[in-house]
Amino acid sequence: IIRHGIEFKMPVILSRPQEILYTLTYKLQNLNRVYFTALGLLLLENLLIAATPNLPHHAELMRKVALYFFYIHIISVTAFRTVILIDHLAKKKLVREVLMQTPWKRAIKAKTNITLEIAHAYCTGVLTHIITMAPWYLIIIYSRFSVILLPIMALISIVIHLRWAKVFNAWFYRDHWVGHNSEFEFLFLHGPHHDAIPSGMIAVAENGFLEGFLRFTLGAPIAFYNPFVSFLLYMIEIPVDIRGHQYIPGIFPRLPRSFMERFQHSTHHYGPLEPYSIASKSDGASISADFNRIVESWVPDEVKNSIELDEKLTGFKWDNPTYRKTLSLWDKYQV
Repeated sequence: IIRHGIEFKMPVILSRPQEILYTLTYKLQNLNRVYFTALGLLLLENLLIAATPNLPHHAELMRKVALYFFYIHIISVTAFRTVILIDHLAKKKLVREVLMQTPWKRAIKAKTNITLEIAHAYCTGVLTHIITMAPWYLIIIYSRFSVILLPIMALISIVIHLRWAKVFNAWFYRDHWVGHNSEFEFLFLHGPHHDAIPSGMIAVAENGFLEGFLRFTLGAPIAFYNPFVSFLLYMIEIPVDIRGHQYIPGIFPRLPRSFMERFQHSTHHYGPLEPYSIASKSDGASISADFNRIVESWVPDEVKNSIELDEKLTGFKWDNPTYRKTLSLWDKYQV
């Protein structure tokens, strides 16, 4: 309200209620075989437990451990996000100075309460994180997992996730495109992710408030994995996404210039709608041989060079004015 003011008009959800049906239909159409494989694995484990009550599955113990994992994840990621908040507040003059040199200058002006903007980013991230993790919590509460099936289920979950990594960029591109080009989805699902300043504090796997719940229920299969694997992946991917959204240089967590050279999601947050993909490119001259060896060892090409999808579908140009301006900010402030 402070930034946008108040405008009285018929809400989209009332003027076009069919948009809800369109959104749900689209989410279902965008599901792929990897999602159903993960869901099938979860159902299979529960059927096996129900069919063999005489075996020592220790389902209650598994649920208790999984809940410990859930709360450890929520608390540790929130602590990480809070450290980022503290550094932003300590350097709020720098936050304003940087944003005033970007398209965010339309929202962040000389008299804007930058403390409020920082707090808004933090609250956006915390609330989105809790809602996004809700599907995993519900699965832990209402599903059963077996101790004796743990090794095989964990191994199968890892294999499924490797398959998911290959199709993730295409799935994300389609979902992300709709999130920006559907008024209903942008207002109620994806928009809150872009309403806050481009700081790592806002990031939770590229989701808005309600969007995270839908994506991890009807989209990403991670919540359906064995809880040990889900915990490991969430502990890796969400902090990485937080670091990967820190587009204000000189603030913790500081992203090296080499990272900004090979990932261009910052361009998406600094004005243009494109790129819609993960926006990574691994063949840049600045990427070290060590990095290439690490990436080549497990990350599929669909992720390493996800920008190829934007280049193919929209003619996106890697060398663009927004990208060059962002790199110049790194040269100026990231010393």
